This record gives sequence, structure tokens and C-alpha cells, in this order.
Amino acid sequence: MVLILNFAFNLKYYQKMKRLIFNLLLLLSVASLSSCGYNSMVEKQENVEQQWAQVENVYQRRLDLIPNLVNTVKGAADFEKSTLTQVIEARAKATSVNVDASKLSPEQIANFQKTQDQLSSALSRLLVSVEQYPQLRTNQNFLELQAQLEGTENRISVERRNFNEAVMDYNAYIRKFPQNMIAGMFDFEKKGYFQATAGAEKAPEVKF
Repeated sequence: MVLILNFAFNLKYYQKMKRLIFNLLLLLSVASLSSCGYNSMVEKQENVEQQWAQVENVYQRRLDLIPNLVNTVKGAADFEKSTLTQVIEARAKATSVNVDASKLSPEQIANFQKTQDQLSSALSRLLVSVEQYPQLRTNQNFLELQAQLEGTENRISVERRNFNEAVMDYNAYIRKFPQNMIAGMFDFEKKGYFQATAGAEKAPEVKF
């Protein structure tokens, strides 16, 4: 009977010690992750994703303006149909590109930027062509769309810059020691940037 009681007592003591050791190891692990920058990585990654949402918002604003712009311009007599077609097709391609905000890999960003730059080029050709149509340059609806588009292009430049700054901060942080060890363990991967293109230092000129 005494042996049984001793065994039960020892078993209960062993289980308590096991739980205590497990809890201590858990606390040490949490403290270690925190000191190695895990929490900071999460915060910086969330900031990158938040900035990406802002980028998507301003690009979506431009996409939303284009149908009205095309319809207004289309009303001009003998307007270049090929130019309108290029804008419509470029918009369709830009709309079809989906980016996983949890990844934002360099390849994804490059593909997104490529289609958006193609749309920018098509829009620039359209707006240059408008110079040949005085009735459009005095059309109130067109003038309002022009002003909205100009403001949107400026916002795109600002949000792209903010996004790149957030990515630079995140990428630099996960590459430093000892954060790079934790980053590798928990799949904190490098994010992509918007790359500079010709004329990217200023918003496209849309004034007449």
C-alpha cells in the first residue's frame, strides 16, 4: 500500500514538474522570439501590406475613371479608334492581374507594375491625341475627368513611394543578424519594390 501511495505521489509530482518545465520553456521561447525581433517582423510586414492596400486603392481609382474618360472622348467626331482600343485593352490587362498581399514577391510586383505601366502609356497617348480635338478641350465633363486623373496620378506616385519605403524598412530588418535566423525559420521573405521607369520621377502630364 505504501509503495502504491509513493508511486502515485511521485507520478503526480513528475507531472507537475513536467508541466512547469514545459511552461518555462514556452516562456523562454516567447522571450527569445521577442528579443530576436519576431514581433517587429510581424509589425513591419503588416505595415507593408497596409501600404500595398493604399497602392491598390489609388490604382483602382484610376481604373474606375477610365470608362467615363473613354466614353467622353469617344463622342468626338473621327477620334482615333485605335487609341481608344489600346486604352481599353490595357485596362483589361491591368484589371486581370491579382497580387497576393501576403506574398508581394518581386515577381508579383514586377508583373503588376508592367501592366500598370502599359496602361499609363496608353493613357498618355490618348491624352496627347486629345490636343487635336478643340471640342474635347472645352468639354466640361472631360475637364473634370482630366483633373481627377491628374490628382490620381499624383496619389499613385506618393503611395508607390510610401510602399517602397515600407518594403525597404522590412527587407533591411529581416536581413540583419539575428533577425535573419528567425526570418528563415518563420518564412519572412523579401518583398518586391516598384522599380523606377522613365519619367517615374513625376506624374504624367495631363494638362492642356
